[in-house]
Amino acid sequence: MASVLNPELTELDLGRLRRRRNAKWTQYPPDVLPAWVADMDFPLAPAVRAALLETVELDDCGYANASAVGLAESFAGFVRRRLAWEVDPEQVSPAPEVVGALSELLRLIARPGERVVINPPVYHPFFSVIESLGCEVAPVALRDGELDVEACARELERGAVALVLCSPHNPTGGLPSAAKLEALAAAAERTGAWVIADEIHSPLTLPGGEHVPFLSVSAAAREHGIALCSASKAFNIAGLHCAQIVTASQRAAELVATLPHGARHCGQLGAIASVAAFNEGDAWLDDVLAVIDHNRRLLAELLAERLPEIGYSPPHGGYLAWLDMRELGLGEDPSKEILERGRLALSPGPAFGPQGAGFARLNIGTSPALVEEAVQRIARAVGRG
Repeated sequence: MASVLNPELTELDLGRLRRRRNAKWTQYPPDVLPAWVADMDFPLAPAVRAALLETVELDDCGYANASAVGLAESFAGFVRRRLAWEVDPEQVSPAPEVVGALSELLRLIARPGERVVINPPVYHPFFSVIESLGCEVAPVALRDGELDVEACARELERGAVALVLCSPHNPTGGLPSAAKLEALAAAAERTGAWVIADEIHSPLTLPGGEHVPFLSVSAAAREHGIALCSASKAFNIAGLHCAQIVTASQRAAELVATLPHGARHCGQLGAIASVAAFNEGDAWLDDVLAVIDHNRRLLAELLAERLPEIGYSPPHGGYLAWLDMRELGLGEDPSKEILERGRLALSPGPAFGPQGAGFARLNIGTSPALVEEAVQRIARAVGRG
């Protein structure tokens, strides 16, 4: 892990960032600092940029052939190095993106009216995906910020057909232990339910944390689990549409094989960029993790000094900070007042479920200076600027 922060990642040019045309930087007027959607502000990894430039120079923007570029093999090598996770490349399938893959898998697993477990406050598209399929959301809230395995097991025993696991957890950045995951897998085995593990933030596990891949914990997990992964969050290439559906048993692989073709296909630029990231991006990723680690500690110091009423537990994985603003008296959705008064765009807490009332999510995948600016704008919104 890098001991000195890479200046290319810490000395970001705000003017250059505002020239970007992605959703993060175009959703709000120019006087608003965007810290909402899960995009980082860092420059692309050099290997990724070079691979994309070469592809464009070759006019090579046709349909992807993920097997020809070695997507599955490069993913397997990456997770072996980074997560000590042994994956069979034959059980890795491409997909356009994680949410779409989740939707298509649930379409196969759950019939309309059946229940699917999620653990709020949690990534808000989970709610709409389940509801759009005519299924019922079975919420099992985190307990003291941790996965409540006993309550999840009770829901599965009552007939829920699947559980969508978010690990590392979004928005809290929590990392469930191997023991909790093993117990969850055992509950799935007893009830015949599936566990679909969204592990998109796993390459962003921070110092002191340990991400345990769900499929690695037991035979039960391999029989009843499917993992969804991508380079998109760790390497900031979500717009290129490339994810991986990972299985570890014949049963799970057979289910994935029945997905429609469009759900097992990815974009050409996404495949090329992902292979470059997986094969050559380790040093850049280490630098990114060092900056995020610095930023999560910096945020704790700034809040303790300027806004001690805000509750904050630094994430163990990812670059998203879950802020408890209930003591500031800004209502159920403090992001509204902070946007209006402080010109800072945060993700609204209530979007992550009722447990998010009074909370907001702050993106710290940026420079330390912009983390400081974000805190300054929160302080201004509550009359302390």
